[in-house]
Amino acid sequence: MEKTLVYTGKTKDVFALSNGNYLLKFKDDCTGKDGVFDPGENSVGLTIDGVGDVNLRMSIYFFEKCNAEGILTHYVSADLENTTMEVLPGKVFGKGLEVICRHKAVGSFYRRYSDYIEEGADLPAYVETTFKNDEKGDPLVTKDGLVDLGVMTSKQYDDIKEMTQKITKIVADDLKEKGLILYDIKFEFGYDKDGNVMLIDEIASGNMRVYKDGKYVDPMTLSKLFFA
Repeated sequence: MEKTLVYTGKTKDVFALSNGNYLLKFKDDCTGKDGVFDPGENSVGLTIDGVGDVNLRMSIYFFEKCNAEGILTHYVSADLENTTMEVLPGKVFGKGLEVICRHKAVGSFYRRYSDYIEEGADLPAYVETTFKNDEKGDPLVTKDGLVDLGVMTSKQYDDIKEMTQKITKIVADDLKEKGLILYDIKFEFGYDKDGNVMLIDEIASGNMRVYKDGKYVDPMTLSKLFFA
């Protein structure tokens, strides 16, 4: 099948396929700063050999689980040998939107709201949205902002929030069975030709903050523990 490169991203490249779908090529680059991994950072900070492979494996596992639960995703199939995933066509919201679900007050959430909450305190599957914009530091945006700016409808936002909390529970429950605690996780959503919201991008260790016995687990270790 013919493919044409349409976008080079931080952690994956995107190709258009002749059948109308797209192909994601997972890379070994991770977001972070000064050589330290951070899922909330805006730029590539380090390269970890094999991280593309484990991110794809985890994405396959969770996308198939979401599809089985009736949660709409862009996942079609995957090729582990070539570290690629075939996905349905879809549009991103605005110029790109990230959705974070938080179970613990850590990272940028704690830095913003430390006057009101203790670090590491429990959060009730708190959902927040940020525009993907490196220069502006991925600014937070509210539901009203998204609707008033014409980025999405009120229903699309409500669907995103509901789907985010459902998917986060699926991931957190699986991690908990292995003695791993999910602190927060980052998703991306888009919509199909009919305006239906669907989960896009990936569900991988590189997009989540996980702890075991009170200690942070890096993405590669997390993947090894998850598939052990």
